[in-house]
Amino acid sequence: MEIHNGRSSFFDGSLLSLIGWSILGAVITLITFGICYPWALCMVYGWKINHTVIEGKRMIFNGSAFNLFSHWIKWFLLTIITIGIYSFWVTIKLEDWKARNTTFVN
Repeated sequence: MEIHNGRSSFFDGSLLSLIGWSILGAVITLITFGICYPWALCMVYGWKINHTVIEGKRMIFNGSAFNLFSHWIKWFLLTIITIGIYSFWVTIKLEDWKARNTTFVN
């Protein structure tokens, strides 16, 4: 069981690291005109989850950008077909996808 400063639940990522990953994700998204946004999202979210410990158990993100990209295309098409209405569900679908791809290491 991991303990940090007497706590069993904690986040051990650094601000400098978060800034670096966020800038890298933004640059990649801009350079690819948004096509690689799922990759940037997986990269930043994975960093956050991989630095999180809950009740002594470190979490790990197992999602892949390729898998998210296939969902992203489907969600994009459904949003177009429904004239934007489906976009309200995209946020929920994305959170569900993140949860399904997050587990504990130990």
